[in-house]
Amino acid sequence: MKTLSSLVVALVLGVIGVLLPFIVRDEYIIHSMIMVLYFAYLACSWNLLCGYVGQISFGHSVFCGVGGYVSVLLLTGLGMSPWLGMLVGGVGAAILAVIIGYPTMRLRGPYFALTTIAVAEAIRIWVENTGELFGMEIKGAEGLSVPLVGNSWALFQFESKVPYYYIILIMLAAVMLVTWLMERSRLGSCLKAIRGDRDAAESLGINPTRYTLIAYAISAFMTALGGSYYAQFVRFINPERIFGIELSIDMALMSIIGGQGTVLGPLLGALFLTPISELTRTYLGGQFIGLHLAIYGLVLILAVLYLPKGILHPLQQLGARLTGRKATESRQRKHKDADLAAASSGDRDE
Repeated sequence: MKTLSSLVVALVLGVIGVLLPFIVRDEYIIHSMIMVLYFAYLACSWNLLCGYVGQISFGHSVFCGVGGYVSVLLLTGLGMSPWLGMLVGGVGAAILAVIIGYPTMRLRGPYFALTTIAVAEAIRIWVENTGELFGMEIKGAEGLSVPLVGNSWALFQFESKVPYYYIILIMLAAVMLVTWLMERSRLGSCLKAIRGDRDAAESLGINPTRYTLIAYAISAFMTALGGSYYAQFVRFINPERIFGIELSIDMALMSIIGGQGTVLGPLLGALFLTPISELTRTYLGGQFIGLHLAIYGLVLILAVLYLPKGILHPLQQLGARLTGRKATESRQRKHKDADLAAASSGDRDE
């Protein structure tokens, strides 16, 4: 029942997502929806590791930064298409994830989370204080700009926001498909076993380090693609924004509040939290400094207290009740028809 209700929700959201640019013409709304889908994509990428292994990472912004910087540097320094730069950045992020994860994946609970924060902050500070890398300028804290060349699919630049919208929509659908396939594969089964009881899983012959490293590399690769997309969409990146811990926290919160360890949870978390963040910042950030953060934090606290399994869980329960009620009504109708048929048959016999 839960699978059916999740499928119905996914189909409805998919249809709305595809049709939205035909219904809404306002550039600001399209831009806002792009940011919702972008954060949903990052939350889904974070969920590939943390949602299924149970390890909380507050350093995933590193992979987003690697993807963004690599694609921009390859474009400005070597003239490589950002489409290829995205893949190179993704591979680089996956390799970095293995390097970081091999010594740290043995840590449990808050120790792993603290380690990811330390690594992310160390890399951010290094990038902020580095002017040149391999002969290419990265300009430290100043950041990098993407040169404007006009409307060009090959260079990932468009005059309208609609192509950017559909690109991130396809990327989101792809990462959700990867999550769905992983959930039903041996890798997903092993990750769930590790999340449930690491020691018991190890006693059954499952190598926790191996499987978590695979999930870490996949998660880093997908996150880096998101960083590359962001760099080309905004056309400017700097270490504070794309390497900062705030981005990692956003990924984690959206996945956890939406429902970590599920396919749809991170998407629902982004749909819920991103508009709240933008609205409170827009209408309260300028008049009452800090009030928008307090309201945003209050919403998060209430969500954690009253929806500990995420927003998706009550929706699944509601869907199960509705489908269960329909199934019960269908069975009762069939029984009633059978009784009427039997009664009419008896009348004819008499």
